[in-house]
Amino acid sequence: MPCVIESGDPPPATLDQTVEALEDSGFDPRDTGSRDHAAQWLARLGRNRAFLGDLMIERLMQQYRNEGTDGGYGPQAIMLSHPRGGHFLRANLWPAREDHACRTSGTQAFVYNLPHDHNFDFLTVGYFGPGYVSDYYEYDYRAVAGCRGERAGLRFVERSTLSPGKLLHYRAHRDVHCQLPPESLSVSLNIVAADPACGWLDQYAFDLEADRVSRVLNPGSSEAFLRVAVGLGGAEAIDLAQRFGRTHPSDRLRLACFEARAGAAVTRRGTDAIWREAERSGSRLVAGEAASRRARLAEAPKPAPSR
Repeated sequence: MPCVIESGDPPPATLDQTVEALEDSGFDPRDTGSRDHAAQWLARLGRNRAFLGDLMIERLMQQYRNEGTDGGYGPQAIMLSHPRGGHFLRANLWPAREDHACRTSGTQAFVYNLPHDHNFDFLTVGYFGPGYVSDYYEYDYRAVAGCRGERAGLRFVERSTLSPGKLLHYRAHRDVHCQLPPESLSVSLNIVAADPACGWLDQYAFDLEADRVSRVLNPGSSEAFLRVAVGLGGAEAIDLAQRFGRTHPSDRLRLACFEARAGAAVTRRGTDAIWREAERSGSRLVAGEAASRRARLAEAPKPAPSR
């Protein structure tokens, strides 16, 4: 499960002080000293009971005066600092099951009951309310190729609550949790590691009962662009998909290349040939998905001959 970090009883800090301290020293979750330094500042910010409410009122007033102003927050996440030096700060809102937001939008809108890992490290502290509940698991990311339905090897650790003042380090590609709504509205504060390379690393959702990978949670824009380009039928796009499918360092993008080409194939035989090529790609993910696609293709009823 995430590492619990003892913070003691530090004095409160302002948001500006915290942002400045982190900008001066940075946040490298791989370095214990850097992690603990950042954690102490997050704990100090968490003891400032007034800053977040004041910030929200200020931003709401700015929005009222100028609707074009970017308030820097969404329905659940409030950005507290811009990404800089490999990290940023945010606050997350966690409504209770009976709160209006959950009743109208559903619990899935707030990532409840969705077992998942993260493709980035982050620190979190319980700031307000009783805190969300999590069932925690661990797994070996390197042993998983990422195919849908692949065995995940999840190991249950415990169920616990992010209570006020509790400080955790969520480790990328290791800690898995299934969050449950808190008893009442709660807020957590985060320091998030913002490595540009994270976009090429997968974040998974899991089926706990079957102990399987159910899907990827972070498809990239490059995948969508490639599918659209190939679908439009340009020879240059198809050539790019062929080259990327063979050589791109991202297995996920390589799979998207074969998916795009297979989707654009005119005949069933042509589709099967593309997935047969994918089986020999040298990528565990691509080969595994290709075998599954070919099996489904073989089981599907053949189209009736045209008259």
